[in-house]
Amino acid sequence: MNPKRLLFEVHRWLGVVLALFMLMWFVSGLVIVYAPATAQTRAQQLAHAELLAPESGWLSLGEAWEKSASQRQAAQATAGKKPLGEANVADARLARVAGEPLWLVEDTRGGRIALSARDGGVRDVSAGQALHIAGVWLDEPAEYLRHVETFERDATVRNFENWAPFHRVADPETGVELVISARTGEVLRVTDRVDRALFWAGNWLHMLRPLDALGWGEARRDVLLWISGFTLVATLTGLIVGWLRWRPGWFGKPTYAEGRVHPYRAFWFRWHFWAGLLGGIVALTWIASGFLVNNPWQVFSAANPSREELARYQGKGLPDAMRNWRPADLGEDRTRIVELNWRRLGDEAVLLASGRDGQRWPLSAAAGHFSEGALLAAAQRLSPAAPVPQPTLQTEYDGYYYPRHNRGAGDRPLPVLRVDLADAGATRLYLDPQDGRLLLRQDESRRAFRWLFSALHHWDFGWLYARPLWDGWMLLWIAFGLVLSASSLVIGWRRLRSTFSRKPKDGREVAPALAVDAAES
Repeated sequence: MNPKRLLFEVHRWLGVVLALFMLMWFVSGLVIVYAPATAQTRAQQLAHAELLAPESGWLSLGEAWEKSASQRQAAQATAGKKPLGEANVADARLARVAGEPLWLVEDTRGGRIALSARDGGVRDVSAGQALHIAGVWLDEPAEYLRHVETFERDATVRNFENWAPFHRVADPETGVELVISARTGEVLRVTDRVDRALFWAGNWLHMLRPLDALGWGEARRDVLLWISGFTLVATLTGLIVGWLRWRPGWFGKPTYAEGRVHPYRAFWFRWHFWAGLLGGIVALTWIASGFLVNNPWQVFSAANPSREELARYQGKGLPDAMRNWRPADLGEDRTRIVELNWRRLGDEAVLLASGRDGQRWPLSAAAGHFSEGALLAAAQRLSPAAPVPQPTLQTEYDGYYYPRHNRGAGDRPLPVLRVDLADAGATRLYLDPQDGRLLLRQDESRRAFRWLFSALHHWDFGWLYARPLWDGWMLLWIAFGLVLSASSLVIGWRRLRSTFSRKPKDGREVAPALAVDAAES
């Protein structure tokens, strides 16, 4: 078989096998673009939070943490986890959950725990309390709601493993469902019937999540990698075939019969040819960037710092201000505070108050923001061998630090302190000067990933990022992709039917509908 014929056969049979996957990816991708986000942001959680109304006599964070030591160790033993040594407090928020004041603590291992501000006991949220929380959130009497189940995991709570188990509460009349952490009482997801349908038709299918349900979760990434790799070959060979077959008649060169610029007469072949010729390059970028999403052969560094790195960034010990501060009547702020949040870096700690409008402000119990020295020391702990140069206070977004569509400014606040480390990977850190969070870490490989994946998959850069221009761009090329994959599916089905059908009595090998196009392809 000559190379040109091999090219045609590879494209044809890979297209036959993979057409359904391509159609599924384009349809589910379109759903993902416009499906509303159901994971609740911090701003949404604050908007539905109960007023804190602190009272004298509540325990400090240090007292609650010490009083709960035996319960936390017992819980770890009950869960069958190996002793890992005493974890430290990474983040602590004081809030009312179902009427009870709780210290919501994240430890340095990523664990989540709720401690009573009254007696220091470890609290779990019961089904009855989950109904109360859902009632406050939906502004409905709790008796109108239904507790559906308590569960450990499913496809809808990916990335929330440390909040497990979960309560699912539903409003039978409207179909709205809330997923509430049984550890902390936080509302993690809110969906109606349409949201859930879009989730299953979008993200669940796009990432081949049905394999998880079949018990093949460990193999899912490999399956995605191989299918997207073969689809990449199918698309590339299709582009080459299209260019070889295209005869625009420029400069007096001959065209096909009847002045056609392509050899195809059948309806689906014509649509497939033009959709591939015009939209094939963008389809190729989507498939190639999708191939990279699972970091094949680990060519890119990890997207996020590990727990050990974050613990090193924050430093050891609990600052005295954070350990010993006791809640008390906050005067005028009493009517608008829904949460108090302690953050720490090394020996410094900051206490921030939050209102239902998402605004946060420092209380006089501590400094209003972290000092530059504390932030630079944290950066040095994260990368001990790299010199830490003078940081830059950045007041505008750049090509790496920016808010994604459908996300609030709380995920990417401004101003931000940018630190460019002088290490081998030219690592860049973006730090929140107010609460000390490490908002983003990118080395050279992650910056390359930003352009090879995010820029080519989401088209989130430059002037193209502005809406509705971005919407028009995405819809145009998704439409080409839908035509390309749907025509592939029809042509593939006809090819299979003609290949495996019985030989007609007149001796013809190919079905009449395919005769011309098969001969010319």
